[in-house]
Amino acid sequence: MSDLPISPAPTQPGAARGRTVMITVPEDVESDRLDRVLAGQLPELSRSRLKSLIEQGYVRSASGAVTQASLRVGPGQSFAIFIEDAQPAEPLPQQIDLSIVYEDAEIIVIDKPAGMVVHPAPGNRDNTLVNALLAHCGLDLTGIGGVARPGIVHRIDKDTSGLLVAAKTAAAHAGLSVQFAKHTIDRAYRAIVWGVPVPPKGTITGNIGRSPADRKKMAVLRQGGRNATTHYAVLRGFHDIAAEVECRLDTGRTHQIRVHMTHLGHPLIGDPVYGRADRRRQALKDVQVAAAVAGFDRQALHATRLGFVHPTTGQPIAFDSKPPADFEALAEALATL
Repeated sequence: MSDLPISPAPTQPGAARGRTVMITVPEDVESDRLDRVLAGQLPELSRSRLKSLIEQGYVRSASGAVTQASLRVGPGQSFAIFIEDAQPAEPLPQQIDLSIVYEDAEIIVIDKPAGMVVHPAPGNRDNTLVNALLAHCGLDLTGIGGVARPGIVHRIDKDTSGLLVAAKTAAAHAGLSVQFAKHTIDRAYRAIVWGVPVPPKGTITGNIGRSPADRKKMAVLRQGGRNATTHYAVLRGFHDIAAEVECRLDTGRTHQIRVHMTHLGHPLIGDPVYGRADRRRQALKDVQVAAAVAGFDRQALHATRLGFVHPTTGQPIAFDSKPPADFEALAEALATL
């Protein structure tokens, strides 16, 4: 692969800045779709990114621009690929303090505080983790999908605290995405739930999808939805009122732990969607404990462990995070029962 002084494709002459590289399909590569062949030769670019470049006319053969990603190509054929420079991200960079657990040229691991939204969305356009990462990483973001942005491969709810990894390069984003898709990521959460689960260790399964009764909520469905598996273990019980549990995920569905624990009959304390009306809250007789529970205004959930294979070095790495002060204070208050 070598740089060539070839201008952008004629469909948009001079409209973009970037670099052009030359790919010659090796003799040991079988005939296949153009986008697949190029993805094998340019692992730093995702197949969807390459497909977009092809459709824009930024891939050329000796006979001119090639605009069909499905075109079958074989050994010995050569192509010039114009790769646009990463475009500025739409969310604005914002200087926001971050608790950085680990960072290198490819990835960054953050211990997210409760209350921070991960990605801009209606109602939360700024002060998100993405805004903070854009400011912190700056020029280290080499472009994902052609845009200079951090690659968010998983999310945790706004009011859930704990560990989250983001990619700084397209290659890292692709590598992490594969691991999340294959469910090989090691993820553990600490939660404080109403009641004490019996048995104290078990597995919850059940497809999760939009609740037919309330489209703003998720629920375990008999039909439809997406398969979900949560493994739980009671760490300590607070009489029969509440318990601290560890949850490990095989899948990563929206609100998975909150929905599965509610389905088991043990919603998270403080959960404004799935656990707010739990009768055990009204049954608390200890005034101080009742006040501690009433004052805990988010779901008692913390992403405490995150382990994965580094997407570029291939080495397994893992990180642990202690629950924040409000979580620990709630647990200690319940321990006085």
